Amino acid sequence: MYLQHFGLAESPFRITPHTDFFFAGARRGATLDALLYAITHDEGIVKVCGEVGSGKTMLCRVLMERLPESVFTVYLANPSLSREDILFALADELGIALPEHSRPATALRALQEKLVELYAAGRQVVVLIDEAHAMPVDTLEEIRLLSNLESNRHKLLQLVLFGQPELNDTLARPDMRQLRERITHNFSLAPLTLVDIGAYLDFRMRAAGYHGPEVFSAEAVKRIAQSSHGLTRRINILADKALLAAFAAGTHQIGITEVAAAVRDAEFATLPGVPRRTPSWACLLWAVGGALLALAGVGLWQRFVAETPTPPAPPPAAPAPAAVPPVPTSAPPVQRAGESAPAPAPAPPAVATEPTPTPPSEPPAAQPAPAEPAPSAPNPAPEPSSGDAALDRLLAESRPWLATLPDDRWVVQLLTSFDTGSPKRIRDFLALARKAKVDMAQVHVYLVSIEGKSRYGVVYGEYADRRAAQEALETFPAELRRYRPYPRQAIRLKP
Repeated sequence: MYLQHFGLAESPFRITPHTDFFFAGARRGATLDALLYAITHDEGIVKVCGEVGSGKTMLCRVLMERLPESVFTVYLANPSLSREDILFALADELGIALPEHSRPATALRALQEKLVELYAAGRQVVVLIDEAHAMPVDTLEEIRLLSNLESNRHKLLQLVLFGQPELNDTLARPDMRQLRERITHNFSLAPLTLVDIGAYLDFRMRAAGYHGPEVFSAEAVKRIAQSSHGLTRRINILADKALLAAFAAGTHQIGITEVAAAVRDAEFATLPGVPRRTPSWACLLWAVGGALLALAGVGLWQRFVAETPTPPAPPPAAPAPAAVPPVPTSAPPVQRAGESAPAPAPAPPAVATEPTPTPPSEPPAAQPAPAEPAPSAPNPAPEPSSGDAALDRLLAESRPWLATLPDDRWVVQLLTSFDTGSPKRIRDFLALARKAKVDMAQVHVYLVSIEGKSRYGVVYGEYADRRAAQEALETFPAELRRYRPYPRQAIRLKP
């Protein structure tokens, strides 16, 4: 809408990654060069972390474009894959044809043979995993095992993890120390500074075809920096809205008014660890009020001290007389006039006499020991309960369906499993599915045991092949597709 108004060839602030708009400032270019070096020099597992909207996906896309042709790149955008399914996903990306009923061990062996073949042909394989912070812990452990695939001198598979700071929290767990030790390079995408934001806005405008003077004033850049916290996605959203506001006002200069309108419209959520910004006028009122209260308190204290008389010093205490032991006497005390009669003296204690010894009695006859109860038959282990009647009913209805589901059928994995200790997340997802008008008769919840831990999983439908499941997946509402559902063969749902 505003492209012609500003002389632009395309929109400069799209939030989808466009590699022509890659900003090399704020150490983004240096990080890209370091990634290229680490991958091409066989440096093991590499990790890139950054806050939501800091430019991780953009960096990943540019990295894919700039890797040499000898590098075979595999991009995994779905981090919700289970430990077994990631093997089949890699095999599919590498063009490995596997039978429908293949087991994970078969997939791993075929994967290793393919990697050896590519290595012999002079090709290097790198796997770029986006949103790695959302990966299940068991899948991350499978990632570690995949890093063990190597020849005599070189790794057969390079791995690069892109994720939010939660990935660092996961890797800090004691059971993740083996994977953490395999990571040879750690990169962090820091938020843009005020100077970087000004350069970033000007770079994006000129990359889109703008040729005039700088559009964003210094005050506008400062306000964008305050509201975006230096995150490129937020900067793009605010800049796009500010350009639209300037177009509506008929001006070619963006000042504080246009940015303020963009901030009001954006309604960004508060970032973790960043307190909500308090308006400056409120801070001023609180500061003035606090100062007045402090002055008033000082004045009242001074007046109280001045008007309070100083109490006289207490006289020195007389020394206590020495205690005189009482003299025993047998004469009764003399009663004086006006005094009450003294209490009678207590009677002397009776003299204790030795008790007469009693002959020992016969020991009681031994009572027969009670008979032990007969052992009862062991009770069957109760089915795990979530504490939610609707969820337990859905689990009970899904068990016979899963038991009779043929191994060669396909389903759509709606949601990766969650720990049964916190069923609220699974209940919230089912409520979302009902709200999205999903046919709940096709939704099945199951329990799976992974390394001794029970977890929930949610699947949908029953299809003859992978293509039919994929076609059904594409008709799902956007609310469910945010969870990255994927086709899955029935045999992999069963222990």
